[in-house]
Amino acid sequence: MSIELPDFARGRVLVVGDLMLDRFWSGATQRISPEAPVPVVRVRGDELRPGGAANVALNAAALGAKVRLLGVVGRDEAGEQLRRAMAGRNIEAHWIESPRCPTITKLRVLSRHQQLIRLDFEESFGDADAFDRAELQQRYESLLDECDVVVLSDYGKGTLAGVDALIAAARARALPVLVDPKGSDFGRYRGASLLTPNVPELEAVVGSCADDAALERSAAELRRSVQLEALLVTRSERGMSLFTDAAEPLHLPALAREVYDVTGAGDTVIATVAAAVAAGAPLAQSCSVANVAAGIVVGKLGTATVGIDELDNALHAAHEEAAVVDEAALLRRVAAAREAGKRIVMTNGCFDILHVGHVRYLEAARRLGDMLIVAVNDDASVRRLKGESRPVNPCEDRMRVLAGLRSVDLVVPFAEDTPARLIGRVRPQVLVKGGDYRPEQVAGGDAVLAAGGEVVILDFHQGYSTTSMLARAQERARD
Repeated sequence: MSIELPDFARGRVLVVGDLMLDRFWSGATQRISPEAPVPVVRVRGDELRPGGAANVALNAAALGAKVRLLGVVGRDEAGEQLRRAMAGRNIEAHWIESPRCPTITKLRVLSRHQQLIRLDFEESFGDADAFDRAELQQRYESLLDECDVVVLSDYGKGTLAGVDALIAAARARALPVLVDPKGSDFGRYRGASLLTPNVPELEAVVGSCADDAALERSAAELRRSVQLEALLVTRSERGMSLFTDAAEPLHLPALAREVYDVTGAGDTVIATVAAAVAAGAPLAQSCSVANVAAGIVVGKLGTATVGIDELDNALHAAHEEAAVVDEAALLRRVAAAREAGKRIVMTNGCFDILHVGHVRYLEAARRLGDMLIVAVNDDASVRRLKGESRPVNPCEDRMRVLAGLRSVDLVVPFAEDTPARLIGRVRPQVLVKGGDYRPEQVAGGDAVLAAGGEVVILDFHQGYSTTSMLARAQERARD
């Protein structure tokens, strides 16, 4: 199924949690210190970036969402630097000052794009006198009426020590609450809409998950015991898995081409999910978009954001790859779509040389439902139907070109002369054919009609035909 990009500008996101200042010192390393067996870095660069919950807010704002941020900083230079770093970012920031604790700062020393060491400057905000917790709750509740989704970004630094009250206040207003959790007690997040742990964080709570089956059992038990609507587990090179009340979990493959730095990737995931849900997108679609965003951000160094243009480009590329499936994968995707109430449309053909007539036909077919499946004759069946000179383009190329069309959701090959068997297994609600056929003449139509579906005949656009195009090309070649 194609991944649609939500209108993020419609969404209002409130981010609350542990604020951090990420500092990066970088320079060349050419020798080992004579004082100890450690590299000597000649620092040439000093960069400041907002981290923790501030990075979550930046990621949501980078997509165009309207973002408000609430968190705690110290009365120190680092706190002022974080305030300045957040200025002009289209984020309405609400700062609570701690009279005792410093602003949480993480200093990373880099050389040749590799992290050599990280130094943390922090004290726990969890102590009773660390900051005015009543002020945090009061400000939080005053902001709830101005948001569509709440994100609680917990890094275990103490800002969210009273997280149960925050969740309860949001849920009392029927607002979705998304939590990036920390620690071994997920019971603290009881009643949240979604948790987004990575595998080590999840295993710290439920024990080892050696395989997918164990992961599914643990996810189901955790959702039941903590009363979660959903659980999104980020799985590094294995992508992500979304667990809901659906019969089957949604497994999303990792999409990163090159991984330079996973710092802040979890921030990007929860921010993208939140921005998409706030814009009105279903959770499965929101997680699919977040999976693509994660694949982009791990290719960047340090805490970073994903822009709307690069996300749009990556979504289109991801759709092309994910749209070409074999029969087994097709049936799994169809089952999930059917369970989600999608109206499935199917058509078929050789599509040897894609032309504007094909494009218009497929666009018209897609308008008849929510998912368009295109079954494509493999090379051997094209030769049987069209002659030994065909196909001009191999099946793999024909499918990839079709997958690049925004109207097409899934492309699958078939080896028989007709797709009747495949159509019988898919049982689309709508079977589409072009030309002057009658519905009872369309291959697979009887199975569709018997299942309560319909067969729709669309007019071909005049003047467009692969055979005639090839004939004209041959005539020109002879001339």
